[in-house]
Amino acid sequence: MLASATTNIAIALGTSGVGVAIFVVLRSRSKRTRVVASTAVETVVDESPIAVPEVVVSEVTVAPSVREKAGRTRSLFASAFQSIRGRGIDSATWDELEETLLLADIGIGLATRLLDPLRAAVKDGSLRSPDEVIAALRDGMTAQLATSDRSLHLDAVGSPNVWLFVGVNGVGKTTTIGKIAMAQAAQGRTVLMAAGDTFRAAAAEQLQVWAERSGAAFVRGAEGGDPASVIFDGIQSAAAKGIQLVLGDTAGRLQNKSNLMEELKKVRRVADKAEGVVNEVLLVIDATTGQNGLAQAREFAAATDVTGIVLTKLDGSAKGGIVFAIETELGIPVKLVGLGETAVDLIAFDPSEFVSALFE
Repeated sequence: MLASATTNIAIALGTSGVGVAIFVVLRSRSKRTRVVASTAVETVVDESPIAVPEVVVSEVTVAPSVREKAGRTRSLFASAFQSIRGRGIDSATWDELEETLLLADIGIGLATRLLDPLRAAVKDGSLRSPDEVIAALRDGMTAQLATSDRSLHLDAVGSPNVWLFVGVNGVGKTTTIGKIAMAQAAQGRTVLMAAGDTFRAAAAEQLQVWAERSGAAFVRGAEGGDPASVIFDGIQSAAAKGIQLVLGDTAGRLQNKSNLMEELKKVRRVADKAEGVVNEVLLVIDATTGQNGLAQAREFAAATDVTGIVLTKLDGSAKGGIVFAIETELGIPVKLVGLGETAVDLIAFDPSEFVSALFE
C-alpha cells in the first residue's frame, strides 16, 4: 500500500497477518545490549513469567473515527452553538465562544485571532445569523490546520529508517510504539524495536510483549545502561539484517529536566552516527494535559528537533483544542491521534475530519 518515499499511517489490524513466534530472552548482568529476534525456536531460556502491563490487541478491523471518540471536546462546542442559535447574536455571543475555545485549550492568542474577524464581519453586516458565524468559525479553524505535512517519512535508501519517540512518562509512549509496530508489520515492513528507556524496566518488558505480538526484532540493554548505546546497537543490528524500520523508545524521566534533555540530545547525536536515517522524531503528548502538553512540546522541540506529534487519549479529553495551540504556536504537525486502548485506535490525524467532528 505504501511504496512512496512518504506515507500516512492508518491502523486497521485484526489477528490475521500476525505470525506466532517464540522469543529467546537472554539476560545478563553486564552492560552489553541484548538482541532478541523474532525467530521461532525449540526452547525458551528463562521461563519465569515477567509481569508487564496488559497489551490490548483488538480483533476489530475498522479504525474508529474522531467523531465517534472525541465526544468530550465536541460536547463543549455543541452546547455553545445551541445556546447561540437559540438566543441570536448579541454581546454574550463572543464571551460564550471565547470561553468555549479556552475550555478546549485552544489558547487565548488563537481564540482572539479567530473571533476578531467574526466580530468585524457581524459589525459590517457580512455575517448576519448565528449559523453564518458558526460556519465562519469552522472555516477559520480548518484554515489553521491546512498547511502541515502529516506524512510519516520512510525515505531511507539502502539503510534503516529510524523513528525516535520522546515524551514524559505516562503519556502512552511505549504503547504508541507497539501500535505503530503492529501497523507497519501488517503493511509488510520489517521492524526492529529498541528499548532505549533503560531507567524503567517495565518499559522494556512492555515493548518486548509488543515485539512478540507484531513479529518485530527487539533490542534492549541492561537496566540503568546507556540509552544512546541501545538505540545505536538497534540501528546497527537492523542495518546488518536488512530491517527497514527501527522504532526507538527513549527515557521520559531522569533526575531533573536538564538531565533528561541532555540525554535526549545525546541519543539523537549517537543515532545520527549509526548506519540508518533518523527521519522522524515523534513527541508523544497526553491530550488530557492540555496546555501542559504545549509546555512539554516547547521543551522537547528545543532539545530533539521534533518532526511531529502523537496526541494520545484524545477520546478521554475535552481539551482537544491543544492540536491548534501546538500547530499554530510551534509549527509542529500532529501526525497521529490515539482514540482508545486497542491496536486499531491509533490513527492518522485528519484535520478536516477533526474540525468537522467539533461542529456536527
